[in-house]
Amino acid sequence: MRTEEFFELLLEFGEEWKVKEVESVVESDEVDIYVEYVGKGEIHDFASTRRWRHLDIMQYKTYINAALPRLKMSNGSVKTVTPPWADKHERHSFLFEIAVIETLLATKNQTQTCALMRCSFDIVNRILHRATQRGLSRRNEEEIIQEIGIDEKSFRKGHRYASILSDTKGGRVLEVEENRTKKACRKLIEKGLSEKQKGEVKRISMDMWEWFQVAAQDKLPEAEIVHDKFHLIKYLNQAIDKVRRREVKEHRELKESRYALLKNEENLTEKQRIKFEAIRAANYEVSKAWQAREDFKQIFQNANVEEAEEIFANWSQAVKKSGIAEVIKVAKMFANHLRGVLNAMTGTTSNAMSERLNGKIQLLKSVGRGYRKFENFRSAILFFYGKLSLFPLNYQ
Repeated sequence: MRTEEFFELLLEFGEEWKVKEVESVVESDEVDIYVEYVGKGEIHDFASTRRWRHLDIMQYKTYINAALPRLKMSNGSVKTVTPPWADKHERHSFLFEIAVIETLLATKNQTQTCALMRCSFDIVNRILHRATQRGLSRRNEEEIIQEIGIDEKSFRKGHRYASILSDTKGGRVLEVEENRTKKACRKLIEKGLSEKQKGEVKRISMDMWEWFQVAAQDKLPEAEIVHDKFHLIKYLNQAIDKVRRREVKEHRELKESRYALLKNEENLTEKQRIKFEAIRAANYEVSKAWQAREDFKQIFQNANVEEAEEIFANWSQAVKKSGIAEVIKVAKMFANHLRGVLNAMTGTTSNAMSERLNGKIQLLKSVGRGYRKFENFRSAILFFYGKLSLFPLNYQ
């Protein structure tokens, strides 16, 4: 078998394309395969020869070379033949793009993918953006989404935030928008949900950031806002830590007690447990703040809003009697957003999935050593956690 025939067998470009020559350059570890068009049609002329990066052969970088013919059409127009191995606007083959996508999914790191695929960062970054846009365009706008979460994530120093919309039951990111302003939050919902889907959303899980609520009420007026348990406990944890930092100035034994007070009791190490028990036994305000949080944890999963409202009122009154300013402030904030708090106390909707996605995004940020441009951050999040159909259609 001739070398050209062997490569024709491997490439499988069809009967319209033949391998006419194969050249190798040992010094640069490259193989160039020259392909010519032998298909039907009247050829008007040929475009300039192009070079596409293909899958490597052994240790050699492999390139497909071809001058695409322009055929005369019956109506007198001229049309350039589209090659079966690549998009005519790209400089790599479909198979190379697939390999890059698979490597990205495995490494979660563009720099590592560059090294493994032996190509430039620009190529990998372009493929990531291209695959993300392809996946977004394939989403089914008729799909029913009833529960969503809205959260935030910093992506650069200096209070640069991204707002993230997620499908809480589907465990995927729907859209990412720069900033957390009123305009950005509205745009997030507009881009992330079709008009049909907006009308089907029943519950929105979020923290108490003002513009999240304004955007939700504006764009999804029929949906219930839920300030889920995770975020409510987070506010109480922050209050506990503020009390601890205030009291540690007078009680040195509270030093290095932060994790002992904020972790769930069952997750404490032995050393943390000893410190925790000593603090709980002492008459510190931080001990009372901790107890307020624990009491609040017990008041979820109520039968109805009326029952939940009565229990919340009792808890709030007890917090007020404690006299601990930091916890009282949180209780007042809860009261100002009572409907969303009561929805959390009586329902099953949770932002836990959004928070898990948030943790994965943080890991993505750490692996990628930060993102200077928002568009790169957005595409990376949607590429890895949007559950998109990423691969070229020819090879699904």
